[in-house]
Parts: sequence; structure tokens; C-alpha cells
Amino acid sequence: MRCSSITLERMLIGSVLLFLLWLPLPIGSNRDWSAALLIFLCALLAIGWAINALRRNRDVGPTLKAGLPMFGLLVLCQFWVLLQWLGGVSVDTGATFQYLMLGCAYSLLFLLVTDLFRTRKRLSLLLGTLVVSGTFQAFFGVVMTLSGVEHLLIGSKTVYVGDATGTFVNRNHLAGYLEMTLACGIGLLLALRDERQFRWVNLLETLLGPKARLRLALVMMTIALVMSHSRMGNAAFFVSLLLVGGLFVLVTKEHRLRNSVILGSLLLIDMLVVSQYFGLDKLVDRMASTQFENVLVDGQTAARANEMRDNVFAAALPLARECLFTGHGAGSFEVVFPKAAGADITQHFDHAHNDYLQFIIEYGLLGSLPLLAFVIYGLYHAQRAMWQHESVYRSGVGFGASLGILTLLIHSLADFNLQIPANAATYVVICAVGVLANNHFRERRARARS
Repeated sequence: MRCSSITLERMLIGSVLLFLLWLPLPIGSNRDWSAALLIFLCALLAIGWAINALRRNRDVGPTLKAGLPMFGLLVLCQFWVLLQWLGGVSVDTGATFQYLMLGCAYSLLFLLVTDLFRTRKRLSLLLGTLVVSGTFQAFFGVVMTLSGVEHLLIGSKTVYVGDATGTFVNRNHLAGYLEMTLACGIGLLLALRDERQFRWVNLLETLLGPKARLRLALVMMTIALVMSHSRMGNAAFFVSLLLVGGLFVLVTKEHRLRNSVILGSLLLIDMLVVSQYFGLDKLVDRMASTQFENVLVDGQTAARANEMRDNVFAAALPLARECLFTGHGAGSFEVVFPKAAGADITQHFDHAHNDYLQFIIEYGLLGSLPLLAFVIYGLYHAQRAMWQHESVYRSGVGFGASLGILTLLIHSLADFNLQIPANAATYVVICAVGVLANNHFRERRARARS
């Protein structure tokens, strides 16, 4: 019985890792069939996990115990979405039901990750898998762009030609995914750093030593992030790296020089040297050209940004005020926005290009506040781990989780990454990594408890 339970748990761990690798491949799981598959696979994994937990009759571990309040917040949000669906609050019950199922899947995934990856060895495996996935996305996106083939894994690429998108349709969604996987890679690099006193003669080993493959993966993902030409994605990542990195160097007195060299190399070598050859100039041009211009609309002058996002934001604000507490129903933005769109908005928008605004419009404060509390709680766990000076591993993983959580919080101001199932699920995993960073234990303890 014990051997079979251990075998089943290992199978579950492998299945979760394969699931995370799969998520971005079918166009970010942002199609009805791929979203349905995501829900089905999460439910299947959760059933296997529940059966194994009942068979082993194991006590609630420290990671799961620490994650239960966050799981409760996710469940609270899904309960509100259920009330929207059943109570006639939603103006698009079909979309609300789909979002309810996706929300339940994300909640189960969080539960699975916080329990299954409770040891240091398993946590490193989880981070490594996300780095592998991000590196593949980066390599695929860069090769497709430089070769001029411009294909997705499923079908041809019809938009964002000349920009790296990986297996996503939208370059901003590849950027959002790479922000999270880059954070995992940087966290793993810092977690596995040498604890010996730093000497300048070891600089070459730091950059090209046994961790060279991880360093190369970070370089590849940085190149793809720049080649995506996502303005907010690049700005959010490097601003977050400066903020979290600066705080990390300040609060970690031990090995401060080594930490500064590692983080400085990520900024200088990747951004200022490598990226010069892979489209940094085009990205800078796109940022510089983002300006307001006066155009004639129906005989009147109106200010419009290059991509009309500011117009969409302004037009959607009244929708948030209409049902501030209850929302219009999860997934209902595409239905309710046309009635608020003005004559200057001629394109179809199925998302608000601002996750915060869209969550308020769809979920209301009653559904959005638990989600915000969930993210803040995850950041709190990650920060607690980052401040643990006695453990290089915990502080490193805490740094990566903090970086991953913060960068998407900033990016969400101008994009809708959290509406893309692959990115939303991965973000939930990053929040789970924050819990694991502060509460995991070594493998030998796991053997003693088995």
C-alpha cells in the first residue's frame, strides 16, 4: 500500500509538470477546446491527488497548511461567480459558467502544487520545468521570427508578424509568460548560488560555470522578451527586477557583492549587450512612438492613442461604476462593452486591456477583492522567504516568486494576461511557489514522515 501510494504520488508530480509544459502550447489554452481540456486535466489530477491523500492518511503538511487560506480565497471567489451564474446577475451566463469552471481548475491546481512540491528537490524540479517551458517558448518565437516562417504550433500566424509570439497569438501574452518563467529562472539561479565568500576570480565561474545552461536559458528568454516588442511587458519586467533586486541587495548583507554581480549581469549583459542584436532599437522606437495625437472623429477633434487602449479604458469605466459591487458577470466584458463604446472605437474588443478594470467590471468588488487578497498573500509569503538570510535557497526562491508576482501586477495595468488560461494558471503556480519558498522542507524530512 505504501509503495503504491508513493508511486501514485510520483506519477501525479510528473503529470503536473507535463501539464504545465502543455498549457501554453495550444495558443495559450485560449480556445474553447483547449480551455475545456485544461479544466478536465485539472479535475483528473485533483481526483488522483484526493485518492492518494485518502490512501496514505497523511497529516496536512506545512506547505498545504500555509496555502489553505489562499485556497479559501480562491474558493470564495468561485462561490461568488456561482452566485452570479445562478442568481441572474450575469448578462452572459455561458461565459460566466466557463469562467467558473476555469476558476475551479486554477484553485485545484494551486492545491496540487502547494502539496505535491513540498520538498526542496521537488520545488527545484517545478522551477526547472517552468524554465524549460519558457526557454522553449523563447526559442520557438525567436526562430519563427528570424526565419520568416511565422507559424504557430496550431495554424499560421496572421497577426504580430515580425514579433516573437511563441505559441501564443498575442506578443504581450508571450511577454507575460516569459516574465514569469524568467523570474523562476532568476530565483533558481540565486537559490543555487555559492555560499563561499565572493572573489573576483570567481566571476567567470559565476557566469560560465556549472549553472551555464540555466544562464543561457535566461539569455534566450530575455532575447525573446525583447523581440516580442511588448512595451509594457519589457518595462514591467525590468522595473520589477530593479525594485525587487534593489531590495534584495539591501536586505541581504551576506554575499551582497555576489548578489549584485549576478543581478547586474542580468541587466547589463542581457539588456544592453545581447538585446542590441535582437530588436532593442525597435522596442525603444515603439515606446517612443506611444503618444497621443489629435484626430477628426465625426467632425470633432478627439485625442487618441496609437492603439486606442486609453479610449477603451475611458469608455469602460462607467461599466465598472454601474455594478461596482456585484459586477456584470465573469467573462461578460465582450457582451457589455459595445453599449459603452463610443464612435471613436471602431474595433472589436473582447477584453479591457487592463486586468484590474476588467475584473471590477465582471466580478465586482465582491469577487475581485478575494483575488487581490490571494495575490497579496502570495507576495507576503514570497517576501518572508526572501528575508530569510540564514537560508540561501529560501531567499533565492522567494526572490523569484516576488519578481514573478510583481511583474505581472505591473503588466496587468495595460494588458490582459490574466484572461489567458495558460498565463492565469501559471500565475497561480507562481503564487504557490511563494508559499513553497517559505514553508518547504528537505527531502530527508519527507522520508522520515513517510
